[in-house]
Amino acid sequence: MHRCLAGAGVPESALYVCVPDLEAELIAALGADRVQELVVENGDGRAFRSLQRQPEWRDRPLEDQLRRFFGSGSGRKLRYARVLAGQLTRERMPKPLRDVVRTLEN
Repeated sequence: MHRCLAGAGVPESALYVCVPDLEAELIAALGADRVQELVVENGDGRAFRSLQRQPEWRDRPLEDQLRRFFGSGSGRKLRYARVLAGQLTRERMPKPLRDVVRTLEN
């Protein structure tokens, strides 16, 4: 993707990459336990526990379960990106997001 963007004339200074994705960055910044609390607070605790009971996800790390959960429901990625980003402090903000904010402030 980077080569495609560079080929289209997008300067490298305008690229901000989350590894492996935004959800993982937000989960790492807030901590998986806090993110799980937010899932419950936002009314999705039952649906999340259902995913956790599935054989494929039962023994996976909580971080992986949360990432899968966000990607498994219609509109969940966007909704939880807002919820999780709203919980960030500037000090806990993942580097790619700090870089975007710094660029927007300049």
